Amino acid sequence: MLKISISYPPLESKKGTPLLSQNRQFQWFSDPTYIYPMIPASAATLLKANGCEVFWDDAIAEGLGYKEWKERLIREKPDVVAIETKTPVVKRHWKIIDELKKESLEIGNPPAGEAGWNPKIVLMGDHVTALPEESLKNSRVDYVIAGGDYDFILLNIANKLSGQGELEGGVWYREGDKIIDSGKYDLQKHSLDNLPPIDRELTKWKLYAYKNGNYKYTPGSYVMNARDCWWGKCTFCSWTTMFPADMCRTRLVQKALDEIGALIDLGVKEIMEDSGTLPIGNWLKVFCEGMIAKGYNEKVIISCNMRLNAIKDIEIWKLMKKAGFRMILFGLESANQETLDKINKGLQVKEIEPALKICKSAGLEPHITVMVGYPWETKKDVENTLSFLKKLWEYGYIDSLQATLAIPYPGTPLFKYCRENDLLLTEDYDRFDQREPVMKMEMSADELKKMIGKLYRSFITPKFLAKKITGIRGWQDIKHISRAGKKVLGHLTDFS
Repeated sequence: MLKISISYPPLESKKGTPLLSQNRQFQWFSDPTYIYPMIPASAATLLKANGCEVFWDDAIAEGLGYKEWKERLIREKPDVVAIETKTPVVKRHWKIIDELKKESLEIGNPPAGEAGWNPKIVLMGDHVTALPEESLKNSRVDYVIAGGDYDFILLNIANKLSGQGELEGGVWYREGDKIIDSGKYDLQKHSLDNLPPIDRELTKWKLYAYKNGNYKYTPGSYVMNARDCWWGKCTFCSWTTMFPADMCRTRLVQKALDEIGALIDLGVKEIMEDSGTLPIGNWLKVFCEGMIAKGYNEKVIISCNMRLNAIKDIEIWKLMKKAGFRMILFGLESANQETLDKINKGLQVKEIEPALKICKSAGLEPHITVMVGYPWETKKDVENTLSFLKKLWEYGYIDSLQATLAIPYPGTPLFKYCRENDLLLTEDYDRFDQREPVMKMEMSADELKKMIGKLYRSFITPKFLAKKITGIRGWQDIKHISRAGKKVLGHLTDFS
């Protein structure tokens, strides 16, 4: 029986805590946020269900130091170490892999009576999906998963190592001095409905249940009913490398409801549905009706990602509200039509206000994300987005926001566009961490950081603050406002 660890090694930095797992962008956070990694958790569960021993090893969420983590991993001696990586930290992971390989060689010929250790190391994530061969050339990694279904593919690798079958497409590996590609990755081979319910205890769900800015009520947890976004065309999104739009898969509503019920039994108070965009149409209608019929809407709150122009019928928003939905996260990204067109957002500026207005009028809490640093935007363009946001706050159409720097991750159309037009300031992956712009534009780095600060402070209007104060209904609201304020201060520090 193979022993497999799903590992997040500590990445110690003066910049803060790395936001790595289950995240479409990477940032160092001054105020830590821990996101429950749904697909790796599914992988751990699937491996256990198929006879593997699984060691859940998220040293970042546990707050372990690097030495402490490495010593623990050596004591555990897993046969396979699987690590999720992203562009800004892939070079760090290469070094960690080489260090583990070196130490395993020293342990490989132990004194009599002691066990040796020679693990196979696997890298997975959007960066290595885009550039799988690169990591094999720059580190001593054994396998690279070039796709997003880490669960199915990790099981496939485990079966191969156990002598039970051949590798399917989507795996790069080495045989001696040769680097080999197992073939084209095929998402359609994998049905999400064939996955077992996630084992939350195995994957230590409580590590992620409290320190997360998405939650108003805790403990909280995540679900993911689609992989990943049925639009899936935004040129900046790193996850489109793993989950193209035409391959988006959704699992059965009943399985989604069963998972909600299991989380309620665990004591979860709020759920973040983290599909790139929540499935809509009949799926959403049946899901909401099921939440109401089972009484789950009285026991748990749900938040989700949604496209701004996806739902135009207020009755659907009202049904979601009745079903227990609270926060709706919208990717606005910019208030300039040229930018929305260039990033293939499929959105018109004129659609934004009406969409937010009907969502808000149904009693939901819109949260928007915006980005600055696009190479074609002028200072006037960025100021236009700021003015637009101030208007949204003034009208009361939004409840919260997240502002970031646009980063062109390798494998995305935005990266290709920048490279072809000589718009990259650097290709040093370490600098793709949102602490500085990596694309050329009219504004300086300092000006961009100041603008992000202004975006975060754009909500400070007498009308908005008065509304928040008069909207307090109890201690839970006070705690939520306090946590939100702490997060805003943390983000201001991140971009200072």
